[in-house]
This record gives sequence, structure tokens and C-alpha cells, in this order.
Amino acid sequence: MGKGAKIAVGVAAAAVLGGAGAGVYWLTGGSSGAEARPVPTGPPSRSEVETTAHDFLAAWSAGRTAEAAALTDDSAAASAALTGYRESAHVGRVGFTPGAVQGSQVPFAVTAEVAFHNRSSTWRYDSSLAVVRRPGDGHAVVAWQPSVVHPKLAKGETLRTADAAPATITAVDRNGKALDPKVYPSLAAVLPELSRRFGDKASGEKGVEVRAEPAGGAGAAPAAKAGKTLHVVSKGAAATLRTTLDAGMQRAAEEAVSRRPDASVVAVRPSTGEILAVADTGARKDGFNAALLGRTAPGSTMKIVTSALLLERGHARPELPLPCPKFATYGMRFHNVEEGENPGATFAQDFAASCNTAFISLAGRISDGELSAEAREVFGIGLNWQTGATTYDGSVPADSGAGKAAAMIGQGQVQMNPLTMASVAATAITGTFRQPHLVDPGAMGLRTASATRSLPEAVVRQLKSMMRLTAARGTAAKAMAGLSGDIGAKTGSAEMDNQTLPNGWFAGYRNDLAAAAVVPQGGHGGDSAGPVVRAVLAAE
Repeated sequence: MGKGAKIAVGVAAAAVLGGAGAGVYWLTGGSSGAEARPVPTGPPSRSEVETTAHDFLAAWSAGRTAEAAALTDDSAAASAALTGYRESAHVGRVGFTPGAVQGSQVPFAVTAEVAFHNRSSTWRYDSSLAVVRRPGDGHAVVAWQPSVVHPKLAKGETLRTADAAPATITAVDRNGKALDPKVYPSLAAVLPELSRRFGDKASGEKGVEVRAEPAGGAGAAPAAKAGKTLHVVSKGAAATLRTTLDAGMQRAAEEAVSRRPDASVVAVRPSTGEILAVADTGARKDGFNAALLGRTAPGSTMKIVTSALLLERGHARPELPLPCPKFATYGMRFHNVEEGENPGATFAQDFAASCNTAFISLAGRISDGELSAEAREVFGIGLNWQTGATTYDGSVPADSGAGKAAAMIGQGQVQMNPLTMASVAATAITGTFRQPHLVDPGAMGLRTASATRSLPEAVVRQLKSMMRLTAARGTAAKAMAGLSGDIGAKTGSAEMDNQTLPNGWFAGYRNDLAAAAVVPQGGHGGDSAGPVVRAVLAAE
């Protein structure tokens, strides 16, 4: 009798769960009384779909993750996803409202409470699940897919709630004035780069977002599909990124370069290394900012570095005679602009008149690597500057013969730009290299470069005296005329292959402000680049 009842129950169960019928069975009872039970096959019944969906959603809602995961066909993946829903997405409470069953599909509405730090919100969205038979035992289970958790969650992704960048980032100058690329076109590429690199450190309240991110490992979502924002818990407040730039000086720099078909200029604060202005006509056209990225010979502005070396080594003194012949030979024949000469000149007068041959006459007194070492160890050239934006920090390679002589007057393999030459002028008048930067290095996590040593005070005084002479009675006098304060300068004309006119260079200072400019094919630096630098120096 008992044995017959057991059979009846088995038959009844088969009738309810396996309505489609099948020839597959499982065994019930002990080893001595095993009986075959048919394994349900075919699509789950409506009742099974409703019951499975209800039980799964109820367990998920109650936080019974293991129980919910066991009601799927991939308990490991489901367990990881549902655990992440609570722990990584920071969903505290979640409720579900099932919709009408459509075959094996069950749509449901989700109401989730997300709390992250001191901010929270209600997240509502729609999702769905499908109920299938699990191979082996025929049980009705949820067909696991990441989209069960959220319809936009892809394979290999997980949900994560975290800080987001502020809603907007506005770059401002040192005084808090907004910097608009439409007003300052030379900054069109610089400002977005600063925002990308330092937006997370900008002042302002960050937002909080739930995002779909790569879970990592095999099967991770492609980068192109990663990082989708699915819910905004709270919007970030507008943030400001303070730069070292000065809006007034930037405007003056923009106006100065706009008067030339091609020109670029940079201004720095010698006492701090702060970059106050960056302007370039090319940046307005094609986005390449030669003021920061250019690589070209600086001409006689390089004589600031060469003079520092000669003065340090005792090979020259400002007041001592150093003739300026029409020609000089060291590996090749060198000449002066317009082949000028001054047999009775002093070293200071050679510097002020930008006499190439006087400098070339001293080439034999320095070793092949000394100028390169002076540029690197004192002026910080080539030390991998971290300015906040992409920049080129110059190059003065060691050279011999004619190459060494050419480097002494800023030709040959020497490569500079207005940023590096503005820094050279700044270092010359303070004696200490302070790496230029566009943002506060400490606040933004920049590791600024440091030179090995400073210039002796006596050399600084000598360099400044020669730059003052150049501004007062030398090749920079016309450009610097009328400027008040402590002023000094050095001009340059860099001859280039396949150019009719040389590139015009000018580096100068006024009190605690240094600037350098280049005008490609501008001819004499005092006439072409000089007015650009003067306009910037006069802006303070």
C-alpha cells in the first residue's frame, strides 16, 4: 500500500512538472527500493515561470544571495554579480514589481536605494529574466545573464558606484578669472589637456555615479564599451582648476603674436617658475603650440648659457678685452650678422652686440661636453620637465669641432623653444633653475625637475650686467626702450636651411618676469621677436 502511494505521488509530480512527457527518469528511494522518476522536459509551465521568478526576486530583494544564485543556471556568475550589486554598486535596499509573464520571460521593475558616502538616491529601471529548464535535473531556473541585473550590463562588466568628475571644469588664471579658449585661442589645446589630467583634483564637489565597468580577467568588455554611466546618484558642482597663468598677460601675449604671421612667446616668473603666459599663432591654426613644443635652434639667445659657462670657468670677464673679428674659424668658418667687427671690444660688448666670432674664438678653451653639462646641470635643459601640459624641455647635445662651436652661438644641434629660453633667462637672473609649470606642482602631484647646482652669485651679477647693457645700448635697446624697472635682454638670429631669413629670437626680463619669443623667418631678433617680448614684459 505504501509502495503504491509513493508511485502515485511520483506520477502526480510527473504530470504537474513534466506536462510534455518524456522518457528520461531519475531514481527515488533507497538503494534497495529505487524507482525511476521522469525528468521534466520541454518549456517550463506558466506556474513554474511565475514561481521561479517570484522566488528568485524575493531572495535577491532580501539579500539572500546564495539562495538567489542557486535558482539560476550559473550560480557562480550570479553570486558574483548579485554580491557586487550590494557591495560595489552600494545598493542598500531593492524591491521588484513583476510584470505580466510572456512565455518564459518575466519583466520586472526595479526600485533600488543607492547610498555612497553621504549621498543617496532612488534608482528606478526596468529589466527582465527568462526561466529555463536546467540540464540534468529539469528544474525551472533563471537563465543567468548580466542583463538580469541591469539591461545595459554586458558580459565581463560589473556595476560600481564611485565618485565622478565634476559636472564642468573651468580653468581659471592665478587670480580666479575664467580662461576661455575663444578669448585666448593659444590655449585651445592646453586648457583641455589640463582639465583631463587634473580634473579630479579641481576644486568643486564631485558627483557620484553608478557605472558599468570592466570586471577584469577573461571575457572583460572591450574598452570602447567600458565605463557606461547607468545612474547619477548626485551631480557634481562646477569645479575650477587654478592655473599659474595671468589673464592680463595672456591677453597681451595673444595680441603681440597676432601682429605677426607666425610667432610664439612664453612668460615665466623667475622666483617661482610659474608660467604666466603662453601664446602662439600656430596653435590658433593647427593646434600645434610651438611656444611649448617647438624644437629649433635658438641662435644667439643661447649665448646666455655659453656666457655662464665661460664666466664660471674664468675664460672671460665682462670688462676684459675680447676682440670681435669679422670671421673666426673652428672646424669651419663663422661670421657675424652683416659681417660686422670690433677689434677693441670687451666680452660684455661682444655679448651686447651679439658677436659670434668672439665666442667662437673661445671654443678651444672648453671641452666637448662642457656646454651640454652647463645647460643640463645649471639651466635644467633636458631634465624631463613636468609642467602640467605636454612640453619639450630642450636639448644641448655634447659635440666637437665645428658642432661644438656652432652650439656656443645657438646653432648646430641645439634645440629650444620660447618656454626653455624664457626659463634660461629666468635662471640667469636668479642663479637657480626653477622648473616652469602651469599648475601648482604640489597640489597636482607633479615631480618637478631640479638642476644639480646654482650659479655663483658673482656670475649672476655678471650675466645680469651684460643683459642690462644689451637692453640699454646693445641689440635689444630698440625693443626695450622706455621700459621701467630692472631690465635686460639678449637677441638672436638663427640661420636655418632653406630659409631666406633667419628665425628671430629674443629673451628678456623685467624685474621678476622673464619672457622669450621666436618669429620664424623674422630676421633680426631685436626687430621681430623683440616687440613681442616687450609687450609681454610691459603687461605687468
